[in-house]
Amino acid sequence: MVKEQIEARGVREPRVLAAMRAVPRENFVAEGLLPWIYEDQPLSIGRGQTISQPYMVALMTELLGTGPDATVLEIGAGCGYQTAILSRLVGRVCSIERDETLAAEARMRLAGMGCGNVELIHGDGFLGWPEPGRQFLRILAACAAEEIPVGLLDQLAPGGRLVIPIGPAETKQELTLVDRDWDGLLHTQVILPVRFVPMVHGSV
Repeated sequence: MVKEQIEARGVREPRVLAAMRAVPRENFVAEGLLPWIYEDQPLSIGRGQTISQPYMVALMTELLGTGPDATVLEIGAGCGYQTAILSRLVGRVCSIERDETLAAEARMRLAGMGCGNVELIHGDGFLGWPEPGRQFLRILAACAAEEIPVGLLDQLAPGGRLVIPIGPAETKQELTLVDRDWDGLLHTQVILPVRFVPMVHGSV
């Protein structure tokens, strides 16, 4: 999977490739989907959600540009696969999952895999981490917003980067980088067309 689907498509960061090799994707889907687990495609995890294709997980992780001491805010933990990848690369992962059942399942799964540097909560990721004044140098959203959520921009620290799919659920979406420079100005860059489940905003 890593050699043919990820390295062959241009992901080069050694730490990201090592994490992709180390985290068993089969731990995150139902047994009936195991024949397709290492295909480069998203798979259903139930409750209207998916586990992203391996290439997209690797690409977004590489674009994020994490270091071993970083704290990352993740929006849309889903089954916890992207979370587990991040946990091997950074000091701490603060993750939000909107679906309470998925959040509970992912929390147990990650704990069973020894991902002790993850705090995964049930909440509305559109609003960001529920801690007033908290900011992050790295934020990754694994679900698509129609526009960049103000709550996430408020929590993006100077010098920070947000990786997020932008666009309506039924039409064109674009994987987008948002960098905040040290003067607080935002700079955006579109990477490639994508298709993600929507980021839902509202009561949980």
